[in-house]
Amino acid sequence: MKIASILVIILIAMMFLAMTCAAQTAAECKEERRLAVNACRNVLTGSLPSSACCQRARVSHAACICPAITPKVAALVDINRFVKLVEGCGRRVPRHYKCGSITTP
Repeated sequence: MKIASILVIILIAMMFLAMTCAAQTAAECKEERRLAVNACRNVLTGSLPSSACCQRARVSHAACICPAITPKVAALVDINRFVKLVEGCGRRVPRHYKCGSITTP
């Protein structure tokens, strides 16, 4: 009985990891960007991120968000402030990370 419980937990964990590692579809990415913009709109006015915004920062996929950060968009925001806000929400930003560039993982 104990072994069966452990196996069920491992299988559920593996399914969860497979779902989170799968590539997002274009529609899923579009929805993810919409949710991020809505949750973090107050940051644009200089406010600190809300708990909903921080949650979005932690769960959003870089592959979905980064293509929206064009040079034109990047020129409108203080990138250093943005990185500090994202890190303040508990998501690590690798040093020299170029969101939206060809080198973005």
